[in-house]
Amino acid sequence: MASVPLLRFSLCHSPPATSPATRQFTSTTNAALQPPLLLRPLRSISAFPTIRPLRLPSARRTTPISMSYNPTVAIDRLVSAVSYFLPFFNGLQYGRYLFAQYPKFAVLFEPILPLLSLYRSVPYASFVAFFALYLGVVRNPSFSRYVRFNAMQAVVLDVLLVIPVLLLRIFTPGRSGIGFKLMVMGHNALFTFVVFCFVYSLVSTILGRTPYLPFVADAAGRQLGG
Repeated sequence: MASVPLLRFSLCHSPPATSPATRQFTSTTNAALQPPLLLRPLRSISAFPTIRPLRLPSARRTTPISMSYNPTVAIDRLVSAVSYFLPFFNGLQYGRYLFAQYPKFAVLFEPILPLLSLYRSVPYASFVAFFALYLGVVRNPSFSRYVRFNAMQAVVLDVLLVIPVLLLRIFTPGRSGIGFKLMVMGHNALFTFVVFCFVYSLVSTILGRTPYLPFVADAAGRQLGG
């Protein structure tokens, strides 16, 4: 009688025997009953990429720009303009060949002849004006930087005009030949450069602007420390 319960226990817990046809039908039915991929529940919301909100560029803060206009006083303009007469008067000697070739060109300089005659009537006027301009204006801290810079440009330009005179005393080109022609061309070029610097500087200082002469402004700035 004890074998009967054991037989019943084994029958209850053993899986029912199914045929191969039955197993195939069951697997096909289970696959058909599964929901489609789109209807399956999402495992995690993190599977989708995070969409960040679009940040619009913030409006730039505009700071008000205050413009200050400091006009140059009249006395600074006057002293700066007078400073450029020193290299101009000393550079007129380079225009003698141009005046001889074009006499009508000398008519443009007739208004300054009285002032030029007064300048040359003073003994050693060139040296006196040079040291007065350098020691009395350039090295004088009571003047503004605007005046000192213009005076320094005039001094540097006057020094550069002395170099051709020294070269002519060392190398005498004569009165004819290629050397004489080169000397005439050099004189005409120097005179044109001097006149250009004088007119440009005079107009700029009268208007209260700072003239920057080529080959001169850098040297003048270094002498003043900037």
